[in-house]
Amino acid sequence: MESSFYEPAGSGRYRATAATAGPWSPDAQHGGPPSALAARELERHEPERDENMRLARVSVDILRPVPVGELTVTARTVRPGRRVALLEAVMTAGGQDVLVARGWRIANSEAAPVVSKVGRVPDIPVTSRPPRFPGGYVDGYLAAIDWRFVAGRFDEPGPCQVWARPRIPLLPGEDTSPLCRTLLVADSGSGVSMALDPTKYLFINVDLTVVVYRDPVGEFVLLDAESTMGGTGTGLAETQLADTAGTFGLCVQTLLVAPR
Repeated sequence: MESSFYEPAGSGRYRATAATAGPWSPDAQHGGPPSALAARELERHEPERDENMRLARVSVDILRPVPVGELTVTARTVRPGRRVALLEAVMTAGGQDVLVARGWRIANSEAAPVVSKVGRVPDIPVTSRPPRFPGGYVDGYLAAIDWRFVAGRFDEPGPCQVWARPRIPLLPGEDTSPLCRTLLVADSGSGVSMALDPTKYLFINVDLTVVVYRDPVGEFVLLDAESTMGGTGTGLAETQLADTAGTFGLCVQTLLVAPR
């Protein structure tokens, strides 16, 4: 197994390792690692300007398949502000933009009340299951994640509950932030809750929106995911995000659905 998802190559450049490869092709990255890498750039962009703010939402548009190779990521402030600020990160590969991420920073407030969903979070199973994706490539990203299924599984169509954590860091020698760990696994909501046979159909997400109303705790993130299809070539995956303390956010993906 690779030691990290990416290796730094200097000046905003990174080399994707084989651990980023998604299930549809060993040459194209799973959406999780590049989304997390873009979120890392947003978190690190001008921190001195917004030191009392937190990145509360990241919305990613995947413009084309992100290749397993060298990438460049640049970030900018779109809308500065003391209470809210909008940031943007653009990822390029081979001279083309491949991914654009926008994130809202929102000011922290100790006076803000806690209003959250109440419900028991399932325990984390002791044993993990090896990844299975019928007809897909499982030796990249899927093998780099520790999967602990509560209900459902990869090769069982329908809603799914699974605890997940990365086995390796985003970058070598660096602690992966709670938000980036969330982005690394949240993009799998559409995969673990597949509603169609992947040997017969593609269901590839073109975007990913993650909202976290508090920072997650611990290594594992619970994906409580369900996918629906409209019979029009468009699908929707909705994933409730939780940790051992309870729910902390939501992930939504728009899916391209087509016969293989």
